[in-house]
Amino acid sequence: MKLKRRELLLFLGVGAATVAAGTFLATRKNLFIGKGLSFQPVKGAMPLDIYEIPPAQQIREYSTYEVIDDLVLPEGYTYDIVAAWGDKIGDSRFGYNNDYLSFIETGKDEGYLTINFEYISAIPWMQTYQQVTGKSLPFAEVQAAVKKAGKAGINAFGLPKEEEALKAKIRLLCTEALLDQGMGVISIRRDADGKWVRTNSKADRRISGISGLGDNRYLKATGPGAAVFRKTQGQGYIDKLGDRIIGTFANCAGGTTPWGTVLSGEENFQTQVAEPVYADGTSFDPKERPFSIDDEEISGQGNVLGLAGNKYGWIVEIDPANPNDYGTKHTWLGRYRHEAVGVRVVAGKPLAFYSGCDRRGGHLYKFVSKANVANPQDKANSRLLRDGMLYVAEFKPDGTGRWIPLKPDTPVNPTDPGNLEGNLLPLPKRPEGGIFKSEKAAEVNSFKQKFKTLGDLYAGNPQEKQGAILIDAHYAGNAAGATSTARPEDTEIAPDGSLYITFTSGSAGGEGGPDKRIFKGPKGERPWEYGWIMHLIEDNNEPAALTFKWKMLAMGGDPAQGGAGFSNPDNLVFDQKGNLWMVNDMSTTKQNNPKDKQGVGCFGNNSIWFIPTSGSNAGNAYLFGIGPMECETTGPFFTQDQQTLFLSIQHPGEVYGIRQNAAVETREFEMKTTDGQTFKQTRSVPLGSNWPSKKPNDPPKPAVVAIRRTNAQPII
Repeated sequence: MKLKRRELLLFLGVGAATVAAGTFLATRKNLFIGKGLSFQPVKGAMPLDIYEIPPAQQIREYSTYEVIDDLVLPEGYTYDIVAAWGDKIGDSRFGYNNDYLSFIETGKDEGYLTINFEYISAIPWMQTYQQVTGKSLPFAEVQAAVKKAGKAGINAFGLPKEEEALKAKIRLLCTEALLDQGMGVISIRRDADGKWVRTNSKADRRISGISGLGDNRYLKATGPGAAVFRKTQGQGYIDKLGDRIIGTFANCAGGTTPWGTVLSGEENFQTQVAEPVYADGTSFDPKERPFSIDDEEISGQGNVLGLAGNKYGWIVEIDPANPNDYGTKHTWLGRYRHEAVGVRVVAGKPLAFYSGCDRRGGHLYKFVSKANVANPQDKANSRLLRDGMLYVAEFKPDGTGRWIPLKPDTPVNPTDPGNLEGNLLPLPKRPEGGIFKSEKAAEVNSFKQKFKTLGDLYAGNPQEKQGAILIDAHYAGNAAGATSTARPEDTEIAPDGSLYITFTSGSAGGEGGPDKRIFKGPKGERPWEYGWIMHLIEDNNEPAALTFKWKMLAMGGDPAQGGAGFSNPDNLVFDQKGNLWMVNDMSTTKQNNPKDKQGVGCFGNNSIWFIPTSGSNAGNAYLFGIGPMECETTGPFFTQDQQTLFLSIQHPGEVYGIRQNAAVETREFEMKTTDGQTFKQTRSVPLGSNWPSKKPNDPPKPAVVAIRRTNAQPII
């Protein structure tokens, strides 16, 4: 079952007349340079249907394949390194694992580039830290102490005075790790050769995981959640900082407002601080997320600092142009594992911000401001984020849906766990706090009988109770009947105001799984690992609508399965011509792994895809670029003149670290032609990475690149 271009065109909302005109019937033999496409697609690891190569020829041409440790682009395109881990930013350094990018132009060929730094990849970070930073850390001593402590790790926050030396070493290691996370702002301009260079303005700065710790650069908070932060007594742990917040970390995707601010989503914060909360919204004690370190992960980084877990998992707003702005967490937008932020701003209407919770079984959310927008470019619009309502989506199998408000009088009505992959639905645990995992309809029915509204699950005065619901947004959403989804990654607003959402993986996990009635493969397969793109249209196209319609396309998967030839779609971006660009997020351990049971390894490295929405090539998915070894391609962002595509290359060398002496391994894959015939592919796979320098035995470093054409013309 092949993905039909007509189906994709209708899904993307291309006019019926365009489809009926037969433009989608153009032969694939005429799809390249000189025939409507301005570049020759790069060759990936898998045969694609768009090339119309006979199966026998596919087998010949794809029986061998060499993976390259570089950012591979079409002929006529190049890239420049804008900044990489360890480079100086203000009084700090460029962080690790750059993700979302936002470029706010301040004049011709110049502006502020804002960067998210999501997490540290322990293997290459520990292996190359001293070489890159010129400093050393007590890795061996701390690892030995953790090994002695056992699997439970170390509650460094509670270590006695006689263990002060160990606590100091753990603190040093954790502050350096958190320093490499958060956000950064750099000023750049384009020189006469078309390259983007740094100008090092006074606005260049880091907002890191330790901002406020010793430098008074605390982050601020608005909304009902701040009332919980200001509590001096409660059921759980209180850090005594009030509504001041130390740092931001786990910063994944984000969004950019028309008034020139940048929004950054804190995603997998639960790795570093305790996620569960009590009914009053206060945190579990730091000891519930102890410090641990091994050869592959450093977790519980907030433990030694006594960070309160309820202050992480938010959306942070900063103004890049204001050198004194170190960020504000707007609690009306909810606390969960945020990915992107889809920003919809219409004059005379309320703001509508969309974001997904990137966990298995996570939800899609919408914040609607109480007041309307007057001027979309007015920086005062940030004040609209201080009051409104957070909604969570319920998708119905008939292609309709509704937004459920997360407020005290919302009825408790969780779904039957039997509707979900993995048959697991976590719900708030009362009176103990935290959660319990319901696995049977009887458990859900008992829960509904005991708790009638969300207000029955949370405690405090009206403002504090609303704050507690927002702090516990994911589990409150489960209790209210929100649809469990398939790891919602990006939320991108189309030119017509509708919303596109990428769901990257349909498998279940220990925290839940997607609704079986909604998330299926092209032929109804479940679970479907390879991902979807959803198109959501608000009723009457109103930002504040409480109902919507949706349709979904299982684009992930190989062509023989009905997919477009990629797996696990992630970030989306529209160019000014309305074309859709996409990057994907295959798990690092699955890339080029022939033993992966779901076959994700067949797709090769993470990459960049181009999907035209008009012209003779509309509806085809073209491979525009392939990332270096063991990396993720993230954060695509175009300049206004469309001559530059900024892109983050995250965690090169995440599994093997430094590629030593040009090490390579030959692996055998069972592949499929586009019509489903199996054949063997011998693939040459580098072990580790030397990107971006590409010099033998050099350390791999996450970096931001600027992609451009060598003839100084627009990208497309």
